[in-house]
Amino acid sequence: MLSVLIPVYNFNVVPFVTDLARQCSDCNIAFEIICLDDFSDASFKAKNSKLSSEAGVVYEELPENVGRSKIRNRMSEMAKYDNLLFLDCDSKTNNQKFISNYIAKIDGISVVYGGRNYDKNQPKNNEEYFRWWYGVNRETINSEERKKAIYSHFMTNNFCIPKHIYQEIKLDETIKGYGHEDTLFGIELKQKGVPIIHIENPLCHIGLEDFETFIKKTQEGIGNLSQLLSQHKVDESIKLVKGYRFISKMGLSSIVLSYWSRNKIKILKKLQKENSNLKGFDFYKLGYLLSLRKSSKN
Repeated sequence: MLSVLIPVYNFNVVPFVTDLARQCSDCNIAFEIICLDDFSDASFKAKNSKLSSEAGVVYEELPENVGRSKIRNRMSEMAKYDNLLFLDCDSKTNNQKFISNYIAKIDGISVVYGGRNYDKNQPKNNEEYFRWWYGVNRETINSEERKKAIYSHFMTNNFCIPKHIYQEIKLDETIKGYGHEDTLFGIELKQKGVPIIHIENPLCHIGLEDFETFIKKTQEGIGNLSQLLSQHKVDESIKLVKGYRFISKMGLSSIVLSYWSRNKIKILKKLQKENSNLKGFDFYKLGYLLSLRKSSKN
């Protein structure tokens, strides 16, 4: 009935997978949990390899890193059941009804998205504070709010999809590195009229990056977004795209970019403080996108 698919990269997933296997068994369903390692460091492989002996779990290691989209597409082909539950590896469940909540909503024609949340207590490591703070304020969205824009609030961290629908669309393997493969997938679901059911069944994201790493991943994601803009694959349902097009339409791109270029280091330093503001980060992302768009036109 259910194939749980977890792409693994540099994270100890043993507690997470053990919990999921127990929940699936308690639901008395046919299941498999496939963990495909995307060329993690040896220390993580050593920890996760013990999953090979776990009942109902398939653990394999790739000889090279293939990336976020390609590994998920490969796992969909490995899956033997009709329903695919994709979960990010740096996660934990919030309760023992996580699997049963999904099973109750599977209908064979819809995508079911459960959401994301974060620990209520801020991390002890101050370097991880900004990532946690951003996640709490921007990525933790309850199901009622997500239902107001069902495709815009879709992410690939925690969703169940009929196998035949996933294999018809798949994640775009031309998107390299981190970011916006889920944005494009959501747009394609919308274009094909595939329903998304939003439920209150979040995964808790526990793989917090330090500030510098998170900013680099954000920049990488904006780079992918810029590429998708050039290919005319994204629209103004994406907040950053909407802001970029508004600034361009008003003829303010040069002014905004000039200010951003002079102040980008100050903006980042300010964001590291605990009283960070979301608008400051939004402006940083807008300026970075403007700089990429200008470079692509030169």
